[in-house]
Amino acid sequence: MGLTLRPNELHLYEQDFYAWTQQQRQLLIAGRFQELDIANLVEEIDSWGKQQKQELRNRLAILLGHLLKWHYQPGMRTKSWRVTIDIQRSEIKQILLENPSLKTYVNEALMLGYQAGIKLAVLETPLEYGDFPAVLPYNWLQILDESFFPD
Repeated sequence: MGLTLRPNELHLYEQDFYAWTQQQRQLLIAGRFQELDIANLVEEIDSWGKQQKQELRNRLAILLGHLLKWHYQPGMRTKSWRVTIDIQRSEIKQILLENPSLKTYVNEALMLGYQAGIKLAVLETPLEYGDFPAVLPYNWLQILDESFFPD
């Protein structure tokens, strides 16, 4: 079943996204569901879900990159690294608190985040890819444990 948009709806979505969101909001509040831009609403809702997954992956990448730097460069440890680790842990916990269904995505996010974390560590240190284990050396409980700093 194909959905067709009135020309002005398509134009508004493409030309002024914010105005489009406000229009869709008003239509929802008024219960005028037949007038909604369903195709673009579905696309945007899907995008919001993808953004939450991406946010989790990105936070894990930063956290894991800093845990690796902490672990593999003990002589270079800084307060900044510790603060970054603390902030990322807090943000990850908040994301999962607000989006509990993302817990089913954690294993995949950890794998992807670890690869990105290695890249971050390689970019920010003299270390090379081969200096890090192929498999994530920390478990989920350690990663989120505020007192865990690998030695």
